Amino acid sequence: MHRFYISPENWDPRALALTGSEAHHARDVLRMKAGEKLVLFDGQGREITAEIVDLSGDKIGLRKLHEAETAVLRCRIVLGQAIPKGKNMELIVQKAVEIGAAEIAPIISDRTIVQIDSERAAQKQSKWQQIAIEAAKQCGQNWLPRVRTPKKLAEFFHTVEAGVPPAESLVSPPTRLSLQKDFERFDLRLIGSLQPDAQHLKKILADYASEHQHRPRSVLILVGPEGDFTPAELALARRHGCQPITLGPIILRVETAAIYCLSILSYELLI
Repeated sequence: MHRFYISPENWDPRALALTGSEAHHARDVLRMKAGEKLVLFDGQGREITAEIVDLSGDKIGLRKLHEAETAVLRCRIVLGQAIPKGKNMELIVQKAVEIGAAEIAPIISDRTIVQIDSERAAQKQSKWQQIAIEAAKQCGQNWLPRVRTPKKLAEFFHTVEAGVPPAESLVSPPTRLSLQKDFERFDLRLIGSLQPDAQHLKKILADYASEHQHRPRSVLILVGPEGDFTPAELALARRHGCQPITLGPIILRVETAAIYCLSILSYELLI
């Protein structure tokens, strides 16, 4: 069945309807008819199977058939991704949603090729969030990752350490998780690195489990741009508790590195 996103502030099982772009997609693109069934989700674990009952107005009227709730994933994985060139960030956002990232924080690194001012940053964030929504619709993910507004690495760490929500969340739909949960201090902080002292992720995860007798429940993974993070950025990340990890002897493309890291973390921590 086709899936449609309804934001949390518009989620009302007593009066279900598709509006705006979602109504346009159902009516004019998919050519859906009365009596057809579809799935709604709010990005915070809730899902409703519904039937189309009215297509006569601007809204598409729906009747609830079944309601379900998806448990939150076992580990909160946040990807801090230095923005790569071209459209690779779009691919990374899409795959991060599919693999199970809880949040995506675009990083403007010293080696980021794309020039992003504050206005362009907001536009990028909105576009990437929409890509995340489309990916969640396609892959059946009921927990929609938030895409943060792009920030310099130092600004990102300031937000994390301060425990203060990023500016875009102040106007975003309220999450059912507390702000403390959203901006918790991570159990593990990792950064992909080409430095010789970088450790294998398998060892870091094993050492954590051995010390704490459980797997980490929240992980930050930072992935650099083309050419990697600068030595100054690596030093900054280390000061903020990030452990450098090696991705093996072969140098990976940015998008490959992000997918590689998220896949390992998903396999080890989400299953």
